[in-house]
Amino acid sequence: MGETNHASGQRVKASYKTGEYIAEVVESDGRRTLVQILAVLRHPSQGDLHHPYDPDVPMFHERRASAFREKVWVPSSAIQPYEGAVPPYGESLQTAFAAEVERLERLKRWAERSLELLEGLRKEYKM
Repeated sequence: MGETNHASGQRVKASYKTGEYIAEVVESDGRRTLVQILAVLRHPSQGDLHHPYDPDVPMFHERRASAFREKVWVPSSAIQPYEGAVPPYGESLQTAFAAEVERLERLKRWAERSLELLEGLRKEYKM
């Protein structure tokens, strides 16, 4: 697996624990990179990653977004250069949080509509 060194101070998009962030590189050893969080692009997913969409797992994980200026080690392969503007952390957290809630609400509505259609099929199948 190739190693990539990222320059200290470089702005990057980093994926970390199911979330995605705008961050600044602090240091890199090629294999992994220490970044400082500046903004949230995608809020981390909740639940068990090995059993997605299963609410009945033994440990349903709560995942908070990384905090402003929190330093985290990220595999260098999970980092891409970032060139855009960096929104204020609080604003970016609110936007990412709202997007995650909307995504889950849409999934919930999809599941409810699917169940309605399946109930109609059950009657048609005479089950």
